[in-house]
Amino acid sequence: MDINSPTAKLVLDDGSQFEGQLFGAPQPVCGEVVFNTGMVGYPETMTDPSYSGQILVLTYPLIGNYGVPGREREDQLLAYFESERIHIRALIVADYSEHYSHWNAKQSLSAWMAQDKIPGLTGIDTRALTKKLRHQGTLLGRIICPDAAEPAQEDPNLQNLVMNAGIKEPIVYAKGSKKIVLVDCGVKNNIIRAFLKRNITVLRVPWDYDFSKEKADGFIISNGPGDPKQCTATIKHTRKALALNTPILGICLGSQILGLAAGANTYKLKFGHRGQNQPCVESGTRRCYITSQNHGYAIETGSLPEDWREWFYNANDQTNEGIKHIAKPYFGTQFHPEASPGPDDTEFLFDMFLRAIGS
Repeated sequence: MDINSPTAKLVLDDGSQFEGQLFGAPQPVCGEVVFNTGMVGYPETMTDPSYSGQILVLTYPLIGNYGVPGREREDQLLAYFESERIHIRALIVADYSEHYSHWNAKQSLSAWMAQDKIPGLTGIDTRALTKKLRHQGTLLGRIICPDAAEPAQEDPNLQNLVMNAGIKEPIVYAKGSKKIVLVDCGVKNNIIRAFLKRNITVLRVPWDYDFSKEKADGFIISNGPGDPKQCTATIKHTRKALALNTPILGICLGSQILGLAAGANTYKLKFGHRGQNQPCVESGTRRCYITSQNHGYAIETGSLPEDWREWFYNANDQTNEGIKHIAKPYFGTQFHPEASPGPDDTEFLFDMFLRAIGS
């Protein structure tokens, strides 16, 4: 990192401050400060719409050393990113590397962030910062830059972040004869890729689209940012879809929405689960899967109606990681079967869902 880079500071709402050097776009921002424990995958992580409204702390110390890939497309989707743009509000790292080396790299991390007007701070004691977030819980924060007005603090979870995380008009990805409707609450591209490579046609619709009116072989409710209770339109339409007996799969935020539509409750976790190494146990078995995760809310297992069961739970804190109906083809996973980044150990769940739709 250039020693002449300007300094800035991260100020948390408990009053603590962390000073570092700026990279990316030198501009002030505010957001919810969260941490991710993954070792690789920052291009995929930063373009995950589930991070909307958040200042992301990466616990792995060396970031930027393999640069950022190009914007090639496949099946209408960017091949190496999880959406069309960076969704985090800022990036906090211990050691940013401007010099990168990778066969697929086209530019530095800083240059990419500057294009999307995303600031970064390096030289931060991310271990101390992460320990604070684990001890006190997720905190709001601001990045204050020299010669710039301080941003007003706001809690992004009080907003419906899903409104701006996904598409505004339906998109069709034509493949095979079977069709699923995917409700875009901030979907990651690899969820769409997972079905296209299985020869399934995908109709991608906005978060507030009444998908229950569509003739389809199955419904997917995607991941996305923020408090699931803000997605009142999606919950209402999901409740209608539950009366149709059409297979439904909820992923991350989608699982929470499925739970709320069924009558369960959700709550905010102390500091959430974000990374590619979260252990999840399948209920009633001793089988544990290592999963990719990004969420700050969870379903309250005890609030599930009597015809629903916990499907998976987190081995670290026993919080809910999946739900399923005892008789109907309705499933939800709190983790990400599509990975990207992370292990693809649970991608078989997509095949299980396709068996439910008769594919």
